[in-house]
Amino acid sequence: MKKLSCAFALVLGLAALGAQAQVPVTANPDQQSMLQSKDPTVAKNKKLVYDFWREVFEAGHMDLAEKYMAETYIQHNPMVATGRKPFIDFFSKIRKPVAIEAKVKAPLVAILGDGDLVTMVFAREYPDPVDATKKYTTTWFDMFRIVDGKVAEHWDPATKTAPRPAQ
Repeated sequence: MKKLSCAFALVLGLAALGAQAQVPVTANPDQQSMLQSKDPTVAKNKKLVYDFWREVFEAGHMDLAEKYMAETYIQHNPMVATGRKPFIDFFSKIRKPVAIEAKVKAPLVAILGDGDLVTMVFAREYPDPVDATKKYTTTWFDMFRIVDGKVAEHWDPATKTAPRPAQ
């Protein structure tokens, strides 16, 4: 009987959770505080990734890639080839340089550092596949490994997509 009561309570609890709306993922408004760390190496690595993201990735200044990226940069995103030059070639085609912003433009939730690894976590919003009139939020991450003061490796949850038809 006790097992049955526990199972019933678990089912009710899960049903109650399902009845509540998702809590939207939101950006942290204080980006500078996320760059802090008690470990000076971790703080330096977080700042390196943050500046790389703002200057190279978001602002499209591929001329600054050498400042931030190892030549032997390893890429785990299936849409971009490994190496600094392939990264530059790929993003030069889809991003034209714009003004470098003081803050990351994407909705940044957290910057986490552990030794030579730095992870940036972002909020993402997508159309609800069940109800096109609604949207939902989720998270995205980009993780970087730093070697000798440069971004040496990158991971994200990207998947392959079909090429877009010519227009």
